[in-house]
Amino acid sequence: MVIHVVQQGDTIQSISDFYGISVTRLIQDNGLENLERLVIGQSIVIAIPEVTYTVQEGDTLEGIANLYNITIMQLLMNNPFLSDRVFIYPGEILVISYSKKGSIVVHGNTNPNINIEILRKTLPYLTYLSILNYTATRDGEIITYFDDTQIIKIAKEYGTMPLLLITTLTIQGEANLGIEYNLLFDEDFQNNFIENLLSILNVKGYQGVNLSFQYINISNIYLYNAFFAKFTDRLSAQGYSVFLTINPNISNNGSEVSFERVDYSILNDLAQNIIFMNYQWATNINPPGPISSIYNIDAFLNYVNNYIPSDKIIIGIATIGYDWELPFLPGFSSIYSITYERAINLAGEKGAVIQFDELSQTPYFLYYDEQVQHIVWFIDSRSINSLLDIVVKYDLYGLGIWNITIYNPQLWLVINSQYEIEKFI
Repeated sequence: MVIHVVQQGDTIQSISDFYGISVTRLIQDNGLENLERLVIGQSIVIAIPEVTYTVQEGDTLEGIANLYNITIMQLLMNNPFLSDRVFIYPGEILVISYSKKGSIVVHGNTNPNINIEILRKTLPYLTYLSILNYTATRDGEIITYFDDTQIIKIAKEYGTMPLLLITTLTIQGEANLGIEYNLLFDEDFQNNFIENLLSILNVKGYQGVNLSFQYINISNIYLYNAFFAKFTDRLSAQGYSVFLTINPNISNNGSEVSFERVDYSILNDLAQNIIFMNYQWATNINPPGPISSIYNIDAFLNYVNNYIPSDKIIIGIATIGYDWELPFLPGFSSIYSITYERAINLAGEKGAVIQFDELSQTPYFLYYDEQVQHIVWFIDSRSINSLLDIVVKYDLYGLGIWNITIYNPQLWLVINSQYEIEKFI
């Protein structure tokens, strides 16, 4: 796999000719829409298949899979456009395989109101799917927002393990410190919370739980340890896998990377796996800067490996971007969430050149709208590939994606063209 960065004068045809890959495949693989206006600095993923097959009259996916001794799931991974189809057509070229470096675990988060077509297109690439649909209340009851029965069923059909993601945050990401306090100090609350959760698990058909902690620090870690010990004891006894998501709260003070120097060793002993991930919501109050920083992640992993073996860690990345008005004034400047697709289209519309921050491994660009300057930071295929390099460097268990409700073809191509994605059901 190669990532091509668009230069002045590049066209889809010139890139196709240079790498010896068809224009059709470039467009499909990268989800390209505006073919007449590539943006300088835009990344294009070039994934050359190891084996391809040209569809013949009368072929079926099952027949092609049997011919090459692969699964239909592998065909869907390598040819995601098939998930939108009922038929295949003679003359179409399908990817049978890519040359892989190894295997990897991929964890995804979603809201329960995800578009079902996007869900079906994404599930082939996921080992685990955490569904954010449950929030604890002050008395230990659990609120549910949407009917998630269909998502759980479909996930299992694709060999993806559905996890119930439980948090004290609302589904919009709003914090409730009072509930977090009860979770740590109130034994009646804890017991009620765990029993209510077990009732939901027994009815819904989830195969595990992903418990999310947002506020761990040096002074309160012993409280989280005590609660999580009780939590895992009760759920493990019922046969449920227990995962833990922790927000490491990484920040920068100049060139220095800052985070809580917490001893995670007891949580490590209790959890099946620990996911380190900073959720990014539609609303954002932070000043302009990289959405995710590979430099920061590297510094954090260098520390946390002292307490958690690398093969238990899943490292997360957020795929959402943000558009800030400049100059940035906290509480006054507008901040808009933005998808990868919208970021590229916006850069094209405004004639912006996409820059790349080597330290964080993230792209950004500046533009003017009615004489107001904006800066956009987002994530592209280079960011994802750099995260994969971190996974390999530390020999981590896998990577996590926040979140999968918007389909990004480059994201899955970068992962799937280089690694076999593990499936456990």
